[in-house]
Amino acid sequence: MFQNKRNPRRAALSVVGASALAYAIPGLAQADSTVKLIVTFPPGGSTDIAARMIQPRLAEKIGRPVVVENRPGAASQVATQFVAKSAPDGNTLLVSFDSHAINPIAKPKLPYDTFKDFAGVTLAVRFPLVIAASTSVAANDLRGFVGLARKSPGKYSYASTGVGSMNQLVMEDIKRRAGIFVLHVPFGGGGPAVQAVLGDVANLTLLSYAALRAQIAAGKVKALAVTGPKRLPELPHVPTVAESGFPGFEAHSWIGIFAPAATPTATLKRLTDDFQATLNSPDVHGKLTQAGFEVMATDGAGVDKHLRAEYERWNAFVQSTKLKLDD
Repeated sequence: MFQNKRNPRRAALSVVGASALAYAIPGLAQADSTVKLIVTFPPGGSTDIAARMIQPRLAEKIGRPVVVENRPGAASQVATQFVAKSAPDGNTLLVSFDSHAINPIAKPKLPYDTFKDFAGVTLAVRFPLVIAASTSVAANDLRGFVGLARKSPGKYSYASTGVGSMNQLVMEDIKRRAGIFVLHVPFGGGGPAVQAVLGDVANLTLLSYAALRAQIAAGKVKALAVTGPKRLPELPHVPTVAESGFPGFEAHSWIGIFAPAATPTATLKRLTDDFQATLNSPDVHGKLTQAGFEVMATDGAGVDKHLRAEYERWNAFVQSTKLKLDD
């Protein structure tokens, strides 16, 4: 009697073929899955604020749930390693901070390769840092603060988002140019750094306008300067660092979106299209701009190029100044 037995080898090949098809056809493998935006710092900082502004419209655009998941720790290494080891299906994405370019300089033994383990999706936004001081500081602008620091070396301190962060490097550059000493006190994100200044644990910090605007509006901190090439429309009376005695000075922090390196090209292209559409939508673009972010919305190659350029700029600075970035 004839028996219709299924060939095990053929069955296995069918499974493999289905998996390959899922990756080959964008959206098939993840049609019903939740997209996770993995933020490298705790709530309250620039990356968290930007991610939550993007989240609702992105979910609407792709027709699937999108969640923001904070995984702080080890100067963003916890979140970054998590994404590096995640399935390359477009469902787990890194919302990176500028520390993504600086960590390879500060921490030579990272548990991932910054340039090989990730594929760029978009450079979402960039933004100048606002240098903000406690109300207890007897200066109303950066020029005045530099004068105080020169008269009392070692009296003042600044809070950063961590060792090797952009705000540390920017302040160290200003210190070098001004010939002053201000103690560096690292914290685990923008939210804790703000709280440190509010509690007079540190005298000033350098963060995005988005992370500081509520405190500035309430008069709880004083904006001394901004690190961009021009004044912020939201802070028209606050001078730039360049206007404060440091001609030509300019520095931006930035937020990029990255996927695991093995993510299929078609999936990356779809992700880039979805993020660009979201970032350029009138409501999201408006909210980000009002918060002091400059919407960039590049393609994947654009954020990869920016990552490399930022690494080279700050690596040259660290090497030339022999700045120690030890924990």
